[in-house]
Amino acid sequence: YHGPLFPSDVAAVMGTGGELVLYVLLALGLAGRFAAAGLSVMNVVAVLSLSEIAPAALQQHITWGVLLAGLAVFGTGPWTLDNWLLKPWLRRTLT
Repeated sequence: YHGPLFPSDVAAVMGTGGELVLYVLLALGLAGRFAAAGLSVMNVVAVLSLSEIAPAALQQHITWGVLLAGLAVFGTGPWTLDNWLLKPWLRRTLT
């Protein structure tokens, strides 16, 4: 596919790396806002790359976009690995 922002070979490497790394970070609860923001960008680029997209596929991209935007804006919550790792460190540095 012809990407809107980068040459095809660069976009393929970036997309593959993003798919492999960002989903794992999000699933593990590490750098959740960063991962959600990166996946949101990938979602937008995927929609812009396809000139003709089926309405059902577009609706699915919109749903994913809203969910990822919510994670990027509001954070991933208290049950993440980030929170468990940083809470003791923050407690030590603030006291």
